[in-house]
Amino acid sequence: MFNIQEAKRNGQTVLKLAGELTIYSASEAKTGLAKYSDKKSPQELDLSGIEEIDTAGVQVLLWAKREAAGRKRPITLVNHSAAVIDALDLLKVTSLFGDPILIVPSGK
Repeated sequence: MFNIQEAKRNGQTVLKLAGELTIYSASEAKTGLAKYSDKKSPQELDLSGIEEIDTAGVQVLLWAKREAAGRKRPITLVNHSAAVIDALDLLKVTSLFGDPILIVPSGK
């Protein structure tokens, strides 16, 4: 299951994505994220809750980044989960996103 929660951090809109971002939820995810393009666009997508992601999920993230850039309201991907980091590394697309990935040592 996939879900999106809107939050505010330091006056900025943050969308927290959680669950599975896979071929089975990609359409739902894209529709959910598109709803925010009509409102004030979020500045961040928090990926800490993504438990599973596949190539369809990566495509949704690329779409979200490009849509936001096209509206001159870029978004940043933050708090990448281990699943997201693994998928981006495996596909060798980390540089396409242009967002820093902070890896916190386990146990901290």
